[in-house]
Amino acid sequence: MKILVCIKQVPDMESRFKVNAAGDWYDQSDLAFRMNEYDEYAVEQAVQLKEQLGGEPEITVVSIGPERVGEPLRKALAMGCDRGVHIHDADSSRKDPWQIASLLAAFAREGSYDVIFTGMQSQDRGSAQVGMILAELLGLPSVTTIVGFSYEDGQVTVRRELEGGARSVVRVPLPALFTCQLGLNQPRYPTLPNIMKAKKKEILLVKEGDFALTEGRALTSRLFRPEKKGRGLVLEGDVAEQSQRLVEILKIKTAVFR
Repeated sequence: MKILVCIKQVPDMESRFKVNAAGDWYDQSDLAFRMNEYDEYAVEQAVQLKEQLGGEPEITVVSIGPERVGEPLRKALAMGCDRGVHIHDADSSRKDPWQIASLLAAFAREGSYDVIFTGMQSQDRGSAQVGMILAELLGLPSVTTIVGFSYEDGQVTVRRELEGGARSVVRVPLPALFTCQLGLNQPRYPTLPNIMKAKKKEILLVKEGDFALTEGRALTSRLFRPEKKGRGLVLEGDVAEQSQRLVEILKIKTAVFR
């Protein structure tokens, strides 16, 4: 069995964000970066599947981005993946989900993977589209937002999280693609011995230009912080006074929009 995990490096959500000079993305110069949280669940599930099958499967982890992408790749290797692939693209943040999925598909076609894991979405863009587009481009069945995973005899049974907290159970034969949601598992912390071993594992460097891509279909034209709104108004006094005051406020507010 061959397993592929697609991960992304994103800014740490505790960072202080500011819009860049072009006004179309955030300034990355002073940000701290980490592996996308949803992708950590994908890596963990891949490693658990390998452990279930006695260590037989080979896990490849792939990421697109600039030089710093080597850091989350090394973490994934320390968590138990076998080899890493860095698709070098210094301008990856400007690519839309279709282009990112096209890059991943161009690489994945060469590997004939049985199982592909991705995070449900990235924490910076949050489109939740890359995994589904990747499955479509590869002609694979896909199951999204999984919170439970079980493999037996070439078939996977997953639990999905739906709107409103509902759950569903889906069975799918391999090969297939799965996008991973919070609660699927508990990602492990890499141990020091595994961190040292990860330094010796292979990370293949390929260039974005090595793959033929279609034109992007979406472009971020402007990025901005929402305008600050005024504070809420607290009404005090007895119920009758508050009710009368509320009616007066509503009359004023509705008159503005007439």
